[in-house]
Amino acid sequence: MSEEVMDELSVYANTSENSTKIDNFYFYEVEQFTVLWLLLIVIVAGNSGVIYTLIMGRSRKSRMNYFITHLAFADLSVGLISVLTDLIWRTTVSWNAGNVACKVVKFLQVVVTYASTYVLVALSIDRYDAIRHPMKFSGSWRRAKCLIIAAWLFSVLFSIPILILYEEKFVQDQLQCWIEFSDQWKWQMYMILVSVSLFVIPAAIITSCYTIIIITIWTKSNATFSSSKKKNGGRAGSDNSKRASSRGLIPRAKVKTIKITLVIVTVFIICWSPYIIFDLLQVFGQIPTTQPNIAIATFVQSLAPLNSAANPIIYCIFSTHFCRNIWLLPPCKWMCKKKKRKARDSTVTTQSSSLSEFLTNTTHKKKSEASTAVDHTVFIHTKK
Repeated sequence: MSEEVMDELSVYANTSENSTKIDNFYFYEVEQFTVLWLLLIVIVAGNSGVIYTLIMGRSRKSRMNYFITHLAFADLSVGLISVLTDLIWRTTVSWNAGNVACKVVKFLQVVVTYASTYVLVALSIDRYDAIRHPMKFSGSWRRAKCLIIAAWLFSVLFSIPILILYEEKFVQDQLQCWIEFSDQWKWQMYMILVSVSLFVIPAAIITSCYTIIIITIWTKSNATFSSSKKKNGGRAGSDNSKRASSRGLIPRAKVKTIKITLVIVTVFIICWSPYIIFDLLQVFGQIPTTQPNIAIATFVQSLAPLNSAANPIIYCIFSTHFCRNIWLLPPCKWMCKKKKRKARDSTVTTQSSSLSEFLTNTTHKKKSEASTAVDHTVFIHTKK
């Protein structure tokens, strides 16, 4: 199971050691397997499509595409390393890969989870730098690469304790890759540190960066519009003012930036807050240790990779470039060709039937005219 789920089950195991009626491996199998399979499909398909379109497509080389490529790679790793191993582990229930694999798999799961979050933070910082200093071109690529390297280094650094904390252990007669603390206050400290490093600090940085971006765009656009009016003698109906206002270029830029900001921040918070809030409430004793709560806990933890599934969807919604490239992928391209072929065949069939009907009507008309001419000739001869 994923590192988040095992944290939750470990807490329940520690708080219910004297209870023989609680099954720490009880969960709603059909529902959770369905959710996990859907998450795996969306994460792998969506992020693979993004990486393919950026690497194999004709996209121009930009810092934005560079960050999105790394973010898609981190999200794809979440699907393949975290969600896929979670599915396999839920199928076998017990851990059968050995103690070394236990530590390595858990370490990699935490690394890609942190990387998915920290690359998003790095992207936010880069967008902030691009808006605040639009003419600062020198060293921009070097700063972008440094941000990506820092994101991955911090992810590895914060994941090192997992190599020490996780180990094989028998839990309710099942061999598990497990984490355990002797005292409850240690669990509380552990979850506070995880919450701060994985959610609170990244959310604060992302929110701050995009808030400053909105304020900067709003201020600069208003200043540009005011200076344009002054240059034209305060005439609101001048050509320059019309370009900036009546065509709606500045308002559209503002609205699009605000939408992207709200979506990125909101999706990040919605995807991670259930896991963080539930775990914090649990370690501080606000959620009773019952069988249904254990099943609910494992289900809530399964939604932690949801942000990795949401990111490619956000790209497609706000970027027509990505949507066009997605439809150029081999499966989508094949479907489009098949659809066009059916439409073309239908058009040809319709045209053929119309032509056949036209020829039939023409033939009947000619026969009718010929018959009328013969009758008229016979009538004339008879009259004579």
